[in-house]
Amino acid sequence: MAKNKDVLLRIRDLRIEAQTDDEWQEIVHGVNLTLHRGEVLGLIGESGAGKSTIGLAAMGFARDGCRISGGSVEFDGMELTTSSPSALRALRGSRIAYVAQSAAASFNPAHKIIDQHVEAPVMYRIRKRAEAQEDAMQLYERLRLPNPQEIGFRYPHQVSGGQLQRAMTAMAMACRPDLIIFDEPTTALDVTTQIEVLAAIRDIVDQFDTAAIYITHDLAVVAQMADRIKVLLKGEEIEEASTEKMLEDPQEDYTRSLWAVRSFERQQKPRPDDGTKPVVSVQDIDAAYGDTKVLEDVSFDIYPGMTVAVVGESGSGKSTTARCITGLLPPAKGRILFDGTEMPPAFRQRSKDQLRQVQMIYQMADTALNPRLRIGEIIGRPARFYGGLRGVKLKNRVDELLGLIELEPSKFYSRFPPELSGGQKQRIGIARALAAEPRFIICDEVTSALDQLVAEGILKLLDRLQKELGLAYMFITHDLATVRAIADEVVVMQRGRVVEQGPKDEMFQPPHHPYTDLLLSSVPEMDPNWLTALLEERGVDNVGEAAKV
Repeated sequence: MAKNKDVLLRIRDLRIEAQTDDEWQEIVHGVNLTLHRGEVLGLIGESGAGKSTIGLAAMGFARDGCRISGGSVEFDGMELTTSSPSALRALRGSRIAYVAQSAAASFNPAHKIIDQHVEAPVMYRIRKRAEAQEDAMQLYERLRLPNPQEIGFRYPHQVSGGQLQRAMTAMAMACRPDLIIFDEPTTALDVTTQIEVLAAIRDIVDQFDTAAIYITHDLAVVAQMADRIKVLLKGEEIEEASTEKMLEDPQEDYTRSLWAVRSFERQQKPRPDDGTKPVVSVQDIDAAYGDTKVLEDVSFDIYPGMTVAVVGESGSGKSTTARCITGLLPPAKGRILFDGTEMPPAFRQRSKDQLRQVQMIYQMADTALNPRLRIGEIIGRPARFYGGLRGVKLKNRVDELLGLIELEPSKFYSRFPPELSGGQKQRIGIARALAAEPRFIICDEVTSALDQLVAEGILKLLDRLQKELGLAYMFITHDLATVRAIADEVVVMQRGRVVEQGPKDEMFQPPHHPYTDLLLSSVPEMDPNWLTALLEERGVDNVGEAAKV
């Protein structure tokens, strides 16, 4: 970034308050920020640091229950804190765009993707609809979405989470804005897809001289994207420096603690050799969505007290396999055995006890928990349905479960999910699964939306619960650091097939299957030059060509 470029965004002494119990409490305390045209600033810090709140304030926006109480937000000479609502509406979506963390919660499920994409460029009279559609398809191709000429005409629920995240990135670029706020845009993506998206984002920023604020909890990712990094903690600035200097020589203890996270890695447990049956045995299953075959000859076993990590890129069949195990998608061929007994393929044919034994923890706690129900009711429902508990017994059971997930019952029982942090909401999802007293839990990307400090706490909690309750886990993840931390065995899937499986310690040692090698080599490193070097190694002449590889 050339230092003589014009300043695009200048934030001075920003103060933001949140309303709690009829009182306003300051949550961002005098933050300063300067961003030049074409520059990328990384904002990092743990959950609750104020990253997203500051990113939204750069648009002159505050969430419901929050307000900008002091300071200045100046965009290209325009003071946003005092601008009229109509002036701000004209700015947002055209000159300032926002890419949210959860694409599934951000798209309107009732409208096709392409209709939502073209809305802004047509409304701001940047392009006519036909031109906007053609531009959308070109962006879809750049972001390596499958069938770029056709995928926009699907509804959001008809594409994978990773594909939807890329579609939202394309939508933010539709008006070629001066500033894009990326709020954890690759959180839900597998490592191979993440590289393509990161490369495409970097290409767009370079090509159109777009400035960006890149919010993330993944330090290796921000190292590839940012010119400078600002570290935040509880709404306050900790330090700021160029990416190279921040990585090589962080000045503050808190920053050094962020660099040192993910120290947790438990020892691999061997399979029992005493004739113990697998809790779950997946045997030669095929599955299809309509006429499209999505699983073929998938087989693996999960033993009591053990964790099997299922890894692979978006669309590899990980979550579809989980749907077959739960009975949500009956296999076209093959069997699912529980404790050696074949389970009916469809969940409606299974007994209440069979349903109880298999539970799920979902990736996005924001969309998995009903925001209108109190925590006590959310956790209590499965305990009432499966255990028949009522009254005082039900209340005591919910309190016990809150204690198991290390949340104080008196403080959380009557609260609503929007009042909780991301890590706390994920713990509630764990407690809800435990309420059924299962022997087997499917963890579907349960740490991917969490910052590294909070994610490590969730992994330690799951490990403790496994030891105390003898649980077996199927851990669906694209994060190989999570695999190293918690897995006993690893199943690698590609295009609906198992390409490699075995004990964790063996899977991380060469030789690997070529696809496993691709996954391992795609994990970002704490080196600002890593992405560029990787693209060159794979024969990509420039960042803009990455989406074509």
